[in-house]
Amino acid sequence: MAKLKDVLAKKFPKLQEELKGLVKANAGKVISEVTVAQAYGGMRGVKAQICDTSTVSPDTGLIVRGIPLAEITDRCPEEMFWLLLTGELPDAESLKDLQADLAARSEVPAYVWDMLRAMPKDTHPMVMQSMGVVAMQGLSKFRKRYDEGMPKQEYWEACLEDSLDLLAKIPVLTAGAWRIRYEDGKLIPRDPSKDWSANFAHMMGVPDPSGHLADLFRLYLNLHADHESGNVSANLCHVCGSALSDPYYSVAAGLNGLAGPLHGLANQECLKFHETIYQRFNGVPTAEQLSKLAWDTLNSGRVIPGFGHAVLRCTDPRYTACHEFGIKVCPDEPLFKLADLMLQVIPGVLKEHGKAKNTNPNVDALSGVLMYAFGVKEPPFYTAIFGVSRAIGMCAQMIINRAIGTPITRPKSVTTEWIKQQVGA
Repeated sequence: MAKLKDVLAKKFPKLQEELKGLVKANAGKVISEVTVAQAYGGMRGVKAQICDTSTVSPDTGLIVRGIPLAEITDRCPEEMFWLLLTGELPDAESLKDLQADLAARSEVPAYVWDMLRAMPKDTHPMVMQSMGVVAMQGLSKFRKRYDEGMPKQEYWEACLEDSLDLLAKIPVLTAGAWRIRYEDGKLIPRDPSKDWSANFAHMMGVPDPSGHLADLFRLYLNLHADHESGNVSANLCHVCGSALSDPYYSVAAGLNGLAGPLHGLANQECLKFHETIYQRFNGVPTAEQLSKLAWDTLNSGRVIPGFGHAVLRCTDPRYTACHEFGIKVCPDEPLFKLADLMLQVIPGVLKEHGKAKNTNPNVDALSGVLMYAFGVKEPPFYTAIFGVSRAIGMCAQMIINRAIGTPITRPKSVTTEWIKQQVGA
């Protein structure tokens, strides 16, 4: 049986030597350039950061350690964490060992619950999640060992310890936030017989007689774990961690970025759009009615949420996995039937309209619809569920960065006057 730390202890020295040689032999070679549009446009497309856990191909979608996501959608999030870190999927015994380790680390301190209960009743779930993570920073083993003079070559080990602790606790913390914010405040203990995802659903206490909510969580948490390192949540975690802030500080930074409406809010906006259509037609419209509504929406200067993607030029494989799940377990659910109709109608309208670069649906077009269908009917909480998933990728990237000695992130900024001089304006 291979333990995660033992596997990484064998892999990281080889990776360190490989990267050291790569940089030494090619230090002066140019891999990207920056245009004025990129400098003022959020640095989109600028190749200036290394991420080996995953990459997004415009024609394929998310590729995790060389494996197209479509090939591993049936895996659980614990397997995804192992894959992100090691480049390999765990065997059955290794997975069982990791799951047992996470279970043993899962207790959230009582003072965290006291803090969450003291917050105003209308506190946003993302505030509760972020503050809960920061509040546990005193548990950080990285901070303690750093203060004791830990050598640099051991940074990754302490980061791994913190990451395992944090990943064990964040579903417990987030489920507790649900109970405090939306239910009676009584916490539901973990069930030792359930895995990481199923326990998250179980601890929320949403009725799930079919087990489909647990299955949906397992799928959702797997699909959203990692998406390169340039997205806001992963990038913020990376920048914060590059200052050697421990995983509690760093993941909280990423969660705060995820809370922004341009990042983690998309599935809520899609759900709202579906509900608006359903209410307008008092049910699922016909294809002709939906087509006309789509044209009216586009002609008014608005967008149709859930279609298109900043990078992808194909159907998001995360959408495909969610759609297959919906067809299998809830084909007659009203909002899913509407989403299915949109899949048949909207791409054609967008193609004829002509302005969209990608007319295919993305994962947000369905994930909120499915959450709602299985009883999670508080859309502000969806981003917190996203946060539980994205913590996997943030932690995995951080552990690797500590192993290879990634330095502090400090890009050079320039003034607008400097830009004018460079372009002769």
